[in-house]
Amino acid sequence: MVEAMSSPDPSDSGAIPATGDSIPAHPQGQPRVTLAPGLYVVSTPIGNLRDITLRALDVLAAADEVLAEDTRVAGKLMSAYGLKVRLSPYHDHNGAERRPGLIKALQEGAKIALISDAGTPLVSDPGWKLAHDALEAGVRVFPIPGASAMLAGLVASGLPSDKFLFAGFLPPKSGARKSAAEALKAVPGTLIFYESGPRLADALADLAETLGPREGAVTRELTKMFEETRRGTLAELAAHYAEAGPPRGEIVLLVGPPGEEEITPEQLDAALRDALDGQPTKAAANAVAAALGLPKRDVYQRALQLKAGD
Repeated sequence: MVEAMSSPDPSDSGAIPATGDSIPAHPQGQPRVTLAPGLYVVSTPIGNLRDITLRALDVLAAADEVLAEDTRVAGKLMSAYGLKVRLSPYHDHNGAERRPGLIKALQEGAKIALISDAGTPLVSDPGWKLAHDALEAGVRVFPIPGASAMLAGLVASGLPSDKFLFAGFLPPKSGARKSAAEALKAVPGTLIFYESGPRLADALADLAETLGPREGAVTRELTKMFEETRRGTLAELAAHYAEAGPPRGEIVLLVGPPGEEEITPEQLDAALRDALDGQPTKAAANAVAAALGLPKRDVYQRALQLKAGD
């Protein structure tokens, strides 16, 4: 059964912290700390502007320069906290051109902060190349932890969190997506993906076909006004979004780990022989696949092999 839980929050991404609130602004952007030279990788809110740390505010206020994916998005955050900072763009399109100059400045003692549009930089983000090159050049890289859509989705999903694998975005085409899922099939932990609304139903259907009847969760608009978590089997979730249509907002898709009990080839063959006795091949294969939680395509191919060998 598909379960949905929404958590309306009046303090959504449009909220501007008021003077005197528990998270103070920095009047006129005055820095509170003195930074050591280096690259500061700063996490920013994924929706709710209150989800920023005091240390992040200190670093942003004191940095010589703040690199942002989109300076317009970053400007809203800076304005909300009264920060007067030097913003400049750093993204996929200009990263290769900008990196040499940035590395040189860092080697000469600059204190540069790196942020993404939302969440922790370097996670599905071009900033990892800058961090890598900085470390290779002998520059210190300081993590300033905070919000992460991946971890927020894991917390909201109710799926096992002792072991998990973040796998980024699935391929857009079905064949490549199934191949990617097949490669992750044996991972003994929860799988975490980022996905877009228009591709969600097809992605869930491909995951259900490849991974079997696992539990899953779709979390979207995390920390925002219309935050929602929907739980169910992958097949149930696929059916829901095929009927309801593409959801809006940023999406984290999570898949529970495989079951502890593995079906042996001998068990599969025995189940297929019983089912093939009196049923058409496809119907028998579908019934066995559903009962054992195996991909229909694989079970059907094995059923054909057994029929051919009889």
